[in-house]
Amino acid sequence: MGEMAQKIVDLNREELIKELNVAFAEEWLAYYQYWIGAKVAVGIMRPSIIEEFIEHANEELKHAEWISDRIVQLGGTPVLDPQDWKSVAQCKYDPPLDPYVLTLIDQNLNAERCAISRYQKICDMTHGKDYETFRISEKILKEEIEHEQEIGDLGEDIRTTIEMVK
Repeated sequence: MGEMAQKIVDLNREELIKELNVAFAEEWLAYYQYWIGAKVAVGIMRPSIIEEFIEHANEELKHAEWISDRIVQLGGTPVLDPQDWKSVAQCKYDPPLDPYVLTLIDQNLNAERCAISRYQKICDMTHGKDYETFRISEKILKEEIEHEQEIGDLGEDIRTTIEMVK
């Protein structure tokens, strides 16, 4: 537990820890959504999709690590039971019941957009009040924005290719 990390925070730590636990649960679900999507994906540009999904899955896992470290520094406990992730998370997890690459891309786009909102909220909450949490959430926000762009571009490329073939 980081004594100074707790003392220098100028906001309600319990509310912040709660919000960080929401983000933590969502990062694990995002990791799994990308990872399992890479395993079951079918359709055009599948190898490119798999590569991008694995890269994003690894980044989501890294985000979960950063968030859990910060929760502990603030004197909190990360969500301990994976069964609780779906109930704590506010961003929806969509299982890949339809493994078609465009369906998976659309599901991940929705998740990325929710993550962008989550980290913007945390940035707004911590700006000028908790430098370290702000720095972490700002870095994650930047990566989530990049994920949305990359996944959106892949979807657009696939849709354009399909239209050209018709």
